[in-house]
Amino acid sequence: MAGSTSVTGMENFGAFQDPIYAEGLLAKHSRYPFTFEDLERRAGEVLDHEIFDYIRGGAGDETTQSRNVAALRRYGFVPRMLRDRTARDLSTTFLGRELPAPIFLCPVGANGMAYPDGDLETARAAAALGIAAMYSTLSDAPLEQIADARGDSFAMFQLYPTRDDRLTDNLVRRADAAGFDALAITLDTGTLGWRPRDLTNAYIPFLRGRCLANYTSDPRFLELAGAENPAPLHAGIVWSSLFSKPTFGWEDVARIRRLTDLPIVLKGICHPDDARRAAAEGVDAVACSNHGGRQANGGLPAIGHLPDVIAASGLPVVFDSGIRDGVDVLRVLGLGATLAGIGRPYVYGLALGGADGVAHVVRSLLAEADLTMAADCFARIADLQVVEAR
Repeated sequence: MAGSTSVTGMENFGAFQDPIYAEGLLAKHSRYPFTFEDLERRAGEVLDHEIFDYIRGGAGDETTQSRNVAALRRYGFVPRMLRDRTARDLSTTFLGRELPAPIFLCPVGANGMAYPDGDLETARAAAALGIAAMYSTLSDAPLEQIADARGDSFAMFQLYPTRDDRLTDNLVRRADAAGFDALAITLDTGTLGWRPRDLTNAYIPFLRGRCLANYTSDPRFLELAGAENPAPLHAGIVWSSLFSKPTFGWEDVARIRRLTDLPIVLKGICHPDDARRAAAEGVDAVACSNHGGRQANGGLPAIGHLPDVIAASGLPVVFDSGIRDGVDVLRVLGLGATLAGIGRPYVYGLALGGADGVAHVVRSLLAEADLTMAADCFARIADLQVVEAR
């Protein structure tokens, strides 16, 4: 996985830095950056302008996106000294699956544009590292190919409910048949948000037929398109008429619950009343998230909702929105999340080197998390003591 195995059998993620320093003695340096700022800068140098803006952009003036990041930094640790930190245990359990690391790769609809076969490269990285991932409905590879590429790693299919229930149900059945481990339903896309970067570029990749493989491989979509092999622009127009269902509600969740035995994760839960309702409706986990500030501007930072969502739901809670480094991962875990979701950092790594770039970013985040725990004498996730600065 990301690091060597210690004498206790736990992953020594911090050991990732050792060969980097050793190669420095031979005047060799990593081809990949180690900070989010450098990853973003380098990705901007290799990606087309429209694609880069699509990946890095948020809704409105991007205040919510920025506040997601800043709010995480308000939380810090209280070190506990003179305790054995020889080995740190970052393993966790989610939906009955033991995982070596408490992170997951977030679903990103632009992976197929960030790098050739980007969706498959992401899955291959998850397979090599043994980490969890959510895979977007919007991909350049059909979900069946992604399920094969992810190997034995824990895989969640992220569903965008469509206006056509038959198409939505087809996607659910396909994810079940392909062997995904869970279904994550994104709730905050009843419509696309107001995104000035994309408006300036007059650019939505899906309207141009990109990342629509799950649709163009589906018989119901082809029926609605009126063609067995729709041209990209035609596929994009049909997609735009179907993509979002503004009326998607609890009754739709109940319908999907009856349709599949897959564990269901509701993604986009921020209010405790919604978290309680989710538990009452029989879902298995929730994802506390505001879509990284990409869908709606003006919202409070997502991290501020996490403790109340955990308390109200009584379910496993994963979190994404604003995580940039390994210390952010620990902040989220210290506040009670089961898994921390990584988005833009790994996509920038993908843009720079495919699966190898994704692996570099994940290993860097886990190494920083592991070494920070060692410095503060935390041996387990449960030992983390996180407080908010006043």
